[in-house]
Amino acid sequence: MGNYATQPDFATEASAVTPSDTFDATTYLDGAALFVGAGGDVSVIMRNIKGALGNAVVFANVPAGTFLPAIVDYVTASGTSAAAILAIK
Repeated sequence: MGNYATQPDFATEASAVTPSDTFDATTYLDGAALFVGAGGDVSVIMRNIKGALGNAVVFANVPAGTFLPAIVDYVTASGTSAAAILAIK
């Protein structure tokens, strides 16, 4: 997250996320929060956890328009049915 005046919690960057089961530099989110635009399940690898499908956790039935209360490094394709996901920093 960026720093805006005295509000360090404001985001200063946002980018579209394409869920992937490949764990490399192109899919690495470097500790981003997530916004879910179209609801469903979101499968993630949490911050500082080895990128492997066995380490994924699933946030089930996330409603559309939700900020997930988690900081993640990857969004996996396996287990993710939500869409319009944004990485927020």
